[in-house]
Amino acid sequence: MSDSLMVIIAIALMAGLSIAGIGYAFLAPTINNRDRTNKRIKAVTRTARAAHSVSEEMDGKLKDRRKAVQEKLKELENSQKKAKKKISLRSRIERAGLTITPSNFYILSGVSGVVFAVLLWSMGQGYLFAVAGLFVGSLGFPRWVLGFLAARRQKAFSREFANAIDVIVRGVKSGLPINECLQIIANESPDPVGGEFRDIVESQRVGVSMDQALLRMLERMPLAEVNFFTIVLTIQAKSGGNLSEALGNLSIVLRARKLMRAKIKSMSAEATASAAIIGSLPPGVMLIVYMSTPDYIMTLFTEPAGNAMLVASGIWMLIGVLVMKKMISFKF
Repeated sequence: MSDSLMVIIAIALMAGLSIAGIGYAFLAPTINNRDRTNKRIKAVTRTARAAHSVSEEMDGKLKDRRKAVQEKLKELENSQKKAKKKISLRSRIERAGLTITPSNFYILSGVSGVVFAVLLWSMGQGYLFAVAGLFVGSLGFPRWVLGFLAARRQKAFSREFANAIDVIVRGVKSGLPINECLQIIANESPDPVGGEFRDIVESQRVGVSMDQALLRMLERMPLAEVNFFTIVLTIQAKSGGNLSEALGNLSIVLRARKLMRAKIKSMSAEATASAAIIGSLPPGVMLIVYMSTPDYIMTLFTEPAGNAMLVASGIWMLIGVLVMKKMISFKF
């Protein structure tokens, strides 16, 4: 091979290497950028897939929790419907805060009926009024007393219940378990709040679950506030969650309901006073007439026509009082 041919081959090789180097210098950034882009796309894809899997897992957990909450709410609703179907006499006595047995209540009811009948008979009334007094004194008056005592006890419970929930919120935030918070309320809160929570604590000591203890408290104290409290604790025990936040929100709601109740009472005070005046006016007029001219009013009590007029007037007065009471009673 001649020297000129070798020179030409060497020049050609050098030219090829130079062209390859120049091409690589120009194309290397593009190739590197493309590699980086592909790597970034792969990384973003992996991140997106991981986030999607985490999202699906969270959605699954939320669906399971929502399903558990719905099942628990349905269970609570069914149990409350069963409790509302028939209220036993023992439950009425417990709601009134009394410690007597149903048999003792029946005995007291019979004594009350006899007392009513004897009083009417001693006032010179006939057999009809004596029998009516017997029925009213034995069947109506004792149950009215139970309802009155139960309503008064529920009002006292509503006034202190929000404070009891605040004790639980502060205790949970400070690290105390829920059972110790309930024990604090049972020892420190006044009755009937302290007594109801004391029953919950004692029920748990003998093996009753929290759900059953709360349902029994709801039977003894059938209030919307207790129903909310039962739902919050039952759902938290079933599916977890921030108990202090949930009970804090519940305390705010209960205080808002208390404020609304006071506002409604103040706005309906005029109607309540009017109903009281209208309802007491006929008996008041009868009493004034009896004190001024007793012979004039006694005809209603001695004559059969007067007795019929008194019965009819009493029925109409009762209907009017019930209508006025319905008009001034607000439930929310």
